[in-house]
Amino acid sequence: MTAIAAVLASGCAGSPSIGVLGAYFPDWLFCIVAGVVLTVVIYLVLKRLQANHLMGPPAVVYPTLVAFLALAVWLILFQH
Repeated sequence: MTAIAAVLASGCAGSPSIGVLGAYFPDWLFCIVAGVVLTVVIYLVLKRLQANHLMGPPAVVYPTLVAFLALAVWLILFQH
């Protein structure tokens, strides 16, 4: 019983957080911000190239792009 509890509690060993000016923020928060910023950059580049119409329905494409980029940033920067 103790071994099972130790295995289940091992995931709580360390919280993935980043210290910023004395406060600790979870790493997923930075990943979401990076995903939004990268999506805005992609949007501006496509708008500048006048290729915005190629992206399909924006209500589906851009939230999906934010999620994809946030997960990609998390996989690249926060490998534990």
